[in-house]
Amino acid sequence: MPVDALVDGELTLIGQVAHASNATIVCEATTDERTVRCVYKPIRGEQPLWDFPDGTLAGRERAAYLVSEQLGWGVVPRTVLRDGPFGPGMVQEWIDTPDRHADTPAGLELVDICPADDVPAGFFEILHATDMDGSEVALVHADDPRLQRMAVLDLVINNADRKGGHALEGFDGEVYGVDHGVCLHAENKLRTVLWGWAGQEVPGALVVDMAALVDSLSADFGEELTEHITTAEVSALRDRVKTLIELPVMPRPNGHRPIPWPAF
Repeated sequence: MPVDALVDGELTLIGQVAHASNATIVCEATTDERTVRCVYKPIRGEQPLWDFPDGTLAGRERAAYLVSEQLGWGVVPRTVLRDGPFGPGMVQEWIDTPDRHADTPAGLELVDICPADDVPAGFFEILHATDMDGSEVALVHADDPRLQRMAVLDLVINNADRKGGHALEGFDGEVYGVDHGVCLHAENKLRTVLWGWAGQEVPGALVVDMAALVDSLSADFGEELTEHITTAEVSALRDRVKTLIELPVMPRPNGHRPIPWPAF
């Protein structure tokens, strides 16, 4: 059986993601047969937060991946916990993306900024702002089912930090979400730029997937998650999903920091 490069490959540092809140290092994981580009976030590089226990962000990234896989949605790139040059941490497959998306109106990204008076068809307008030149601009995101599935996942995992730059369209045509270190808290922490579907029904196929997730959380999968989050957080996850199944409607912003800042 070939060696799994992401899990057992030698990590070679090739760069660092600038302006990231926590240490975020770009690496290549190499075995004799394969090299995989990845992101390595050592636990020792996590910044303390007032509302999340110290040293738990890497485990939450792994848990978010596991939930996405359990749902069958494939939103989160493969994520493992392992040792590295700066100690144990999270290692996640790198997603290669085009520079711009030529198939979207005006070449916009899935989440982007555009002139406030020129929001293209097929995009939701989330908020207005003023840029550094005093011009009115709008924060927008695409009305795209792949992005909608990500928005539903954010509800499920109670994502407190869905920035625009955390939604990536890969060369394979799939849409991936990254940076899930501040998720799965027992208290409501949802902060996202993906509010375009607020008040709309959750697609039925996603509701079916969530029903299967509830069943698994009461069995072995719930036990597996307790390796990374607390039993209270697993219970809160199950309760959130059950509530969403009973009333499958996307929530509206509650007015208390509903969008992370900065938005990208």
